[in-house]
Amino acid sequence: MKKELDVVLAPEVAYDPALLNQELLQLAGLTPEEPSAYIHKIKRSIDARGRQVQVKVRADVYAQAPDVSQLIPTHPYPELKPDAKRVLIVGAGSAGLFAALRCVQLGLKPVVLERGKDVRARRRDLAAINKDHVVNPDSNYCFGEGGAGTYSDGKLYTRSKKRGDVQRILQILVQHGATQDILFDAHPHIGTNKLPILISQIRETILQAGGEIHFDTRVTDFIVEGKQMRGVHTATGQTFEGEAVILATGHSARDIYELLHAKNILIEAKPFAMGVRVEHQQSLIDGIQYHCNGDRGNYLPAASYALVQQVDYKGQQRGVFSFCMCPGGFIVPSATAPGEVVVNGMSPSRRDSKFANSGIVVAINLEDMDLKNHGALAGLRLQQIMEQRACAVAGGTQVAPAQRLQDFVKGKVSSSLLETSYQPGLASVDMLDVLPPMIGQRLRGGFQEFGYKMRGYLTNEAQIVGVESRTSSPVRIPRDKETLQHPQIQNLFPCAEGAGYAGGIVSAAMDGERCAEQVALLIQR
Repeated sequence: MKKELDVVLAPEVAYDPALLNQELLQLAGLTPEEPSAYIHKIKRSIDARGRQVQVKVRADVYAQAPDVSQLIPTHPYPELKPDAKRVLIVGAGSAGLFAALRCVQLGLKPVVLERGKDVRARRRDLAAINKDHVVNPDSNYCFGEGGAGTYSDGKLYTRSKKRGDVQRILQILVQHGATQDILFDAHPHIGTNKLPILISQIRETILQAGGEIHFDTRVTDFIVEGKQMRGVHTATGQTFEGEAVILATGHSARDIYELLHAKNILIEAKPFAMGVRVEHQQSLIDGIQYHCNGDRGNYLPAASYALVQQVDYKGQQRGVFSFCMCPGGFIVPSATAPGEVVVNGMSPSRRDSKFANSGIVVAINLEDMDLKNHGALAGLRLQQIMEQRACAVAGGTQVAPAQRLQDFVKGKVSSSLLETSYQPGLASVDMLDVLPPMIGQRLRGGFQEFGYKMRGYLTNEAQIVGVESRTSSPVRIPRDKETLQHPQIQNLFPCAEGAGYAGGIVSAAMDGERCAEQVALLIQR
């Protein structure tokens, strides 16, 4: 017997595993002592629209335990045959790792080339950025095993449901160590403290099956023969050849865009977004979202928000919106070269920092990029200009420029700044000395509107930190809609964020799997 439940519960029940199971069993007419009962949780989401916060839970309760492998299947990774065809995968972020896992399942040997270090060794370079302001161009918050997602919030929510099987990706993450909560929470996340262990487990799966992963191996050139991609050269002096190349380098591998451009391999400028990080006390966001005095209690998770507003500048409307909101999180330095300042957000699994931060960014269209002589690299150049300006204005280190929120809106330089989660430190500046007017003026208007939407949000007890410039790739590497191959170069499969086709851990993973599947079809032909 199966009982389908769709119920509304108090947070203290919905987020206490023992109480939740007890309540669901009772609602299904079973006792907690029933030895053969099984609860399959399907979805859990917070409804904070009313004065009293409630949690919606959907679950199937079985009187007799079913075959759990049918509800939460595991995915096998058989040992590869000695003569398995080789597929080169450039980049070991979410897209590259999931492409490698899928290659194994399809009988192909993945050879993953990662410019950065393994996830454990990478930590030393992150510490060097935070403490000593030293940026290693090959090992940082963007580059290294797991990619940019490893040391970010680990958010697993995606709207890209048509691009693949979201549940499959989540199941594979659970199989490698993620909690089963990610299978039913409406906005699941793993947390930056737990992701490294999970990433290392995925690495072991690939290696045990017979795949290869090469760290500290930056691709410097492509081997192209007769419009066909044959392999790559690396900075280590090695040459790697394979049946195909999946290019999964992420949105910050600017040298790859430069290489493609130099070799006359077609790339295109694309719209993206840039702006700042805004940091509030988490208790303030909790108070606004949960209609409380800032004490959300022991059960509700740290509150998040999503904001969007169309704002005019010189007669042109552009979207101003929140991006990668990190409740209970930290702002981190995400530069990939000396002489630039870039910020991003991350959260531990418990989301228990006293700070909340979010990117607040402005949509940048192609006509906004007054850098026509740079062609397809116009957006990349705009990023560089802003990041280098942020570094120079703040003193030439990883100290970031900042301004209190109301001061920014009113055009006043802050006489002092607030405590911050950003470890390298902040410098009080006029952020309009950093941001182009088309971004700065729209941000001012956006923050004013956000203050109306969330009473208490627009306050001088919050501050903005710059610059948030790596929201997505400013370059698209084109590909055929069906085969996913580059239109000019056969056997080249542009993939995920770096190619302009996905954003976030789950959507990038799904795109990596799709590219692997198309490679398999190519080889079979």
